[in-house]
Formats: sequence, structure tokens, C-alpha cells
Amino acid sequence: MKTLTFTAVALAVLLAAGAGYFLGQRHAPSAPETVQPVGRKVLYWYDPMMPGQRFDKPGKSPFMDMELVARYADEEKPDAGVGISARQQQNLGMKTAKAQKRQLAQPFTAYATVSTNERNLMTVPAPGAGVISKLYVRAQQQQVNVGEPLAEIWLPQWTAAQQEYLAMRQLGDPELTRAARERLALQFMPEETIRALERSGKPQTRLTLRAEKAGYIAKLDVQQGAQVAANTPLFDIATLESIWLVVDYPQTQAQSLAVGDEMVATSESWPGVTFHGTVSELLPQMETTTRTFKARIVLDNPQFRLKPGMFLTVNRAGQTRGASVLAVPEESVINSGDAQRLLLASGEGFFRPVKVTTGITSAGWTEITSGIQEGDTVVTSGQFLIDSEASLRSALPEVTK
Repeated sequence: MKTLTFTAVALAVLLAAGAGYFLGQRHAPSAPETVQPVGRKVLYWYDPMMPGQRFDKPGKSPFMDMELVARYADEEKPDAGVGISARQQQNLGMKTAKAQKRQLAQPFTAYATVSTNERNLMTVPAPGAGVISKLYVRAQQQQVNVGEPLAEIWLPQWTAAQQEYLAMRQLGDPELTRAARERLALQFMPEETIRALERSGKPQTRLTLRAEKAGYIAKLDVQQGAQVAANTPLFDIATLESIWLVVDYPQTQAQSLAVGDEMVATSESWPGVTFHGTVSELLPQMETTTRTFKARIVLDNPQFRLKPGMFLTVNRAGQTRGASVLAVPEESVINSGDAQRLLLASGEGFFRPVKVTTGITSAGWTEITSGIQEGDTVVTSGQFLIDSEASLRSALPEVTK
């Protein structure tokens, strides 16, 4: 009897549970369905941070902790480019800037060699035919000061002209005396020699040649005891107060220098010291061995710190020259190796890639020679993700043909 009672109770419990489940299924609300905007067709879903991966259902992104974003059919406007909503632009950290005219610097850095300023060379010739009786300088690069004796020369040919002048003075004829004195000057006799002749009344046939400026002997073409003809070059004296820097620069920078450009030079021999000069000449011939151009920079060297043969690093002072050019922020340029692109904001949240030709880059700005106009809005941050999206939609082949 007890067994029958227990069985009946268990059967009743099972029947009640089954009935409850059946009723619950009939009255339970169905799972919510994804509500699609009326009149808008979804092409696919994607993660804004990984736009290359597309999904056919909404949900969580497998890459980021964020919901997938729908791409609608009415957002696909080939002429306008890639559509990015304001929220997506904020998530991507997108920034834009205007293309504008700027005076960009043309950076120039090169190595230069110190050489003698040949325009400051002074040649000391023999004033007449004679013999070098004494030589005070015996080697090249010997330092000399202003007024320092260089050589003593004996000029026997001066004797006859000087005796004639003395005779004319004794005659007392002013015209003849003046003519005789002028003949002495025509034989390159210094004024001090003529005055010594007038004071002593004896021929002055020995002349001491002296340095007219401080410097060093750049060239020595005579030896003591040598016989020389009139106007024979004896010495070349060079000064270091002003020197040349000879700059070698590649032909790709042929337009980077101009006569008159101010330059700044530094040397490892003098750390912290800068030397200032000006481009004086652009040499016309290319160096065939190195395929480089040469330019001369005149540099003041009052303390004689720079010596011929030293190497210096040269930069353009201020690095600015030329007219204003159209430029965009450097970071906005997408360089694919064989081409450069910019992403232009077309308006209403659309962006399109544009092939451009770039010029120089300086101080964070890049020159654009073709492809855009002044005032165009370019993307400076987040453009690589948009560029990737545009590539997947075959937008780029249309602009890179």
C-alpha cells in the first residue's frame, strides 16, 4: 500500500513539472532580434581598429573590447571616398590640417676643406735686374709680419740713372731735375730709396724687400746668391685673416646653394666655436672622380684658428631661402615606396586618397608640388587605417593609375 502511494506522488510531481515547462514555453517572450534601421541596408560589420576584417553578423569584436560597427550601403559613395562617422573619427584619434603656403627651409649640410684665399695672395717681384745678396726667409710657410725683411737685392743697373739724377741736381735746372727723378721712378725705385739718394748724394744700389702685410710664405722661387731679372716673382705671401672653404656637394643639391648664402661652419678642432662666411662662387666644373660640385665660401679668420687643409662641417645659416611653397604636415604623407599619397577630407565624414608629388621636407612640413590645392584638408593622424580601408574597397587603384 505504501509503495503504491509513493509511486502516485512521484507521478503527480512529474506531471506537474512537465505541465509547468510546457506553459512556460508558450508564455515566455522570444529572444530579441537585432533591429535594423528601416530603409538602410547593412553590407557587413567590421572593427574600426581592424577595418580589413569583415563580419556578416553583429556582435563583439574578436580583436578589441568593442561592438562591431555596421557598414551601410548608402555610405558607399565611390566619388566621395571612405565614409567615417564622427564617433569612429574620435575613436581613431583622427586629426586634420589645411594645406598652406609656407617658406620652407632647404637644408644643406656638407663637408668643406680650408684653403688659401687666392684673392689675398701678394706677389713680391724683383724691382730690377740684380743679385739676391741676402735672403731672410728660407722656406715656404714661414710666418712673416708687416715690415719684416724678406731679402736684400743688389741692383747695379740703378747706378747710372742715379748718377744722372745727382748731376742734374748740381746743375740746378728744375725741369731737367724733375725729368731725371721721374726716370728713377720708372725704374721701380721706391720713394725711400730716392730720398736716401738725395740725402747721401751717393748711388743706392742695395734694396731690402719687406713684407707689406702679415701672413706666411706661400711660394718661394729664389735662393740666396741667385741672379734675377727685372719683375721676376720672388715670393708669394698669403694671409689667414680671410680664407676659403671649398665645399663638395652632390648634383642632387645643385639648386641648394646660391651666391650670397650665409653659411655657418664648425670644426672638431674648436668645439663650440662657429665660423661665419658667405658663398662667393659656385664653381662651373664638376669633379669627375666624385661627381660633385664645388663652391667657395669666404670665411673671416681673424685669430688664424683655421689652417689650410683642415676639414669643417658647413650648414646654411637659418636654412631658409626661396619663395613660399604649398606644404602639408610631414606626418600626413603616406609613403608606399613608389608613390606618395594624402587623405583628403571630402566633407560630410568622407575621405579619399590622392596621389601627390612631394618636394623638400623641413621643420615638420613637406612641400607638395602637385596633387592638391591650397586650403585642402588633409588627414594627419589615423590616416593609415583609413588608407587600409580604402585599399580594400579598391579606391586606391583609381587614383594611382
